[in-house]
Amino acid sequence: MFNRRRFIKALAFAAASPRLASGAGGESKVFGDLKPDPDAILDLPAGFSYTIVAARGEEMDDGLLVPGLADGMAAFPGDDGNVILVCNHEIRPHEVQESPFGVEAERFPVAQQDAVYDNGLGKSPALGGTTTIHYDPRRKRRTHMHMSLIGTENNCAGGPTPWGSWLTCEECFFDEGTSFQRGHIVHRDKKHGYIFEVPADAMEPVKPVPLREMGRFDHEAAAVNPASGVVYLTEDRYQSLLYRYIPNVSGKLHEGGQLQALAVRGRPGFDTRNWLDRNGMPQGDWFETEWVDLDEPDVSSNELRFHGFEKGAAVFARGEGLAWADGEIVMAATIGGPQRLGQIFSYFPSPAEGTADETDNPGRIRLLAESTTDSVLRHADNLTLSPWGDIIVCEDTAAHSGLVGITPDGRQYALADNAYTRSELAGICFSPDGSVMFVNIQIRGLTLAITGPWA
Repeated sequence: MFNRRRFIKALAFAAASPRLASGAGGESKVFGDLKPDPDAILDLPAGFSYTIVAARGEEMDDGLLVPGLADGMAAFPGDDGNVILVCNHEIRPHEVQESPFGVEAERFPVAQQDAVYDNGLGKSPALGGTTTIHYDPRRKRRTHMHMSLIGTENNCAGGPTPWGSWLTCEECFFDEGTSFQRGHIVHRDKKHGYIFEVPADAMEPVKPVPLREMGRFDHEAAAVNPASGVVYLTEDRYQSLLYRYIPNVSGKLHEGGQLQALAVRGRPGFDTRNWLDRNGMPQGDWFETEWVDLDEPDVSSNELRFHGFEKGAAVFARGEGLAWADGEIVMAATIGGPQRLGQIFSYFPSPAEGTADETDNPGRIRLLAESTTDSVLRHADNLTLSPWGDIIVCEDTAAHSGLVGITPDGRQYALADNAYTRSELAGICFSPDGSVMFVNIQIRGLTLAITGPWA
């Protein structure tokens, strides 16, 4: 099991420590120098190599094309040591070049029509969704790939569940009807802005059921407390909330539950961003929390966060990466802090999480780290904990996006460098046995499996 104390200690040092590696071709004190990739895809330390698991435009086993703009992803155990990846595709309605159906939607009839959430009145089907990939790590090859969720939009991040499924999040808010977007007429017969659940072992497209009680907003990531089944959710907005969903039945999200937003006890509307007051939320100080109910989560306009503000919920700056770390929730706020280069928060749930006793024994939140121009965590996005105890972070910056490792004593190092495009890296995760690291190069439409002498 990953060690929570090592995880939190590493994050606490992260923003204050200097880089051990500059941008492209930097030196890593942990795994060695990054070596230029002769194929101009991804620079890695000596002794490491990647395999291209999936590339945009390839034909999949279901007759559709590998979609582009791969984002959040998780790895699950398959049969005989194989790995199952469930991968989001953050495709907007006008990005037809990334479509699984082809630029003219010529392959759309191949899709199982009863499994399509929004077929766009048969004219402009929604282009996002998820793919499921079966990967053989011994032979280093893909053995199967298909669309597992069809007809959703802007599937950004999400999170795995302890019961073997992937929660995929739509980072959008679209209504039914016809609109004009960047030169394209878009038809919609469904509302968007929801979470959908995809079982990892599904060999066909799942029935697309929006989890409406988990809220309609610009969803980003999800993380589940395995002890309680409570799901935490982030929102990618400049003024966003940290949500949680308390299911009526743990592990059965579709049976309903209560959506709530985090508030700081005694400080209604508390602003965690430190934009106007640099010391508004001092680093390291614990704040007791409470949660406010959001009784109408399936809103008709994109204002759920404002309903939370009115009830005293705390404000965050673009909540993105989210992870369960053996007892605590760790969250990245991508543009928080005085320099708007990002923050990392830790939330420690109450032992009585989601019950009436939580009032007397509340959860706590603290600001762990705040990025500056001298720190490594600039605009941190997806993150995960490695099997050897280091944090691996996907950067999403305009100037440079690489994979950055953070050791338990706070040292940062370049683990990989995307020196060849301005694409963000996303979907960082490890195989269940820890031998393979998977990552997406979003704009290039590539999913890679990376192996080497891991610590």
